Amino acid sequence: MTTYRFWCGECGFKTPWGTESEAERGHMDHYDTRHPGMRLGGQVETGAAVPAREGTSCVVCATMAVLGLLLLVIVSACGH
Repeated sequence: MTTYRFWCGECGFKTPWGTESEAERGHMDHYDTRHPGMRLGGQVETGAAVPAREGTSCVVCATMAVLGLLLLVIVSACGH
């Protein structure tokens, strides 16, 4: 999923990351409030967001692998 953030061309304002339409709406609202009558300017920044829970699965897998190895070492040490 691609996320978007718009930067104001008149000041240092940046919209929060969101969908393209959410960020664009925030950009237009900012101009209406802070720079009325001015033409929209600035730039758009895009980024990739990690879907919820996708990054945590790697942590869980790594933790399980380490615990499994520790268990093997303990069982091996007790067996001798």
